[in-house]
Amino acid sequence: MTARLVDIAAHAGVSEATVSRVLNGKPGVAAATREAVLAALDVLGYERPVRLRRRSAGLIGLITPELDNPIFPAFAQVIAQALTRQGYTPVLATQTPGGSTEDELTEMLVDRGVSGIIFVSGLHADTTADMTRYAALRGQDVPFVLVNGFSPEVAAPFVSTDDRAAMRLAVTHLTSLGHTRIGLAVGPKRFVPVVRKIEGFRLGLLERLGLSDEESEDLIQHSLYTLEGGQAAATTLINRGCTAIVCASDMMALGAVRAARDVGLSVPRDISVVGFDDSPLIAFTDPPLTTIRQPVQAMGQAAVRALLEEIGGTPAPHGEFAFMPELVVRGSTGSGIKGRG
Repeated sequence: MTARLVDIAAHAGVSEATVSRVLNGKPGVAAATREAVLAALDVLGYERPVRLRRRSAGLIGLITPELDNPIFPAFAQVIAQALTRQGYTPVLATQTPGGSTEDELTEMLVDRGVSGIIFVSGLHADTTADMTRYAALRGQDVPFVLVNGFSPEVAAPFVSTDDRAAMRLAVTHLTSLGHTRIGLAVGPKRFVPVVRKIEGFRLGLLERLGLSDEESEDLIQHSLYTLEGGQAAATTLINRGCTAIVCASDMMALGAVRAARDVGLSVPRDISVVGFDDSPLIAFTDPPLTTIRQPVQAMGQAAVRALLEEIGGTPAPHGEFAFMPELVVRGSTGSGIKGRG
């Protein structure tokens, strides 16, 4: 327990003696301090003493796509921690290729009596999907919040990254480095974030380079949100003379770096690459990736707050909360003045 006391005290910003008083149920500790110590216990993975355990406020479902893309575990971690601090038990349900569908996972969670559900990058982001499934869920009195992807047909709180602003940030950065032939590697056309990224990309090219939508058409390449998808899209864009490529995910950006190297180009000397997400560990790639950071912490906490307001009977506005992304400049972008060597 001595080692634990040190860790808990450091995390909560209190003395070991204070931690000891809380754990032993002694008086003389402020309520806020006591909560900080208990939160530190939860975050560090220590079990609370039986007398200090809160009765669970209920189960909350969290449905994400496959966890191969590190941005989804990042969202899951933030959301799960925020729920745990509020006394809820998160239940993670993951869609895997060939596995359970979103509808099947939703039904499973509802059958288990969850108090609410948070959907991350689900069918709500697919413009071809039937949105009546969410009306049916609301008809069952199950509150829910949707992350990244918006539909005006769905009455619920949405939490999103501003994809249009993200692309304008990337284009501004690359044109300031002298690039005039910039490509965009994105996912399938049917997804709301893809539509918005294209809008922001085209607007950036118009503002910075005076290019019309028609002129920017062959600078946009659709593919899969995978390393291989990014490699395929980047290969096409390189063949079309692009000296810089903006990618819709960090995984695609790593594929773009591979595509450049496959044809003997150096990143960033010959070609610049920008990712999207700022996934964990992406700062340690070779070269470290310049990327657009999704504010995962703020978005995850906002999603939890909105859901708990729904559960508590004081619903958050049914509309979209758009969070501003941030450009993180690292080593994969460089001057476009000289062109390729």
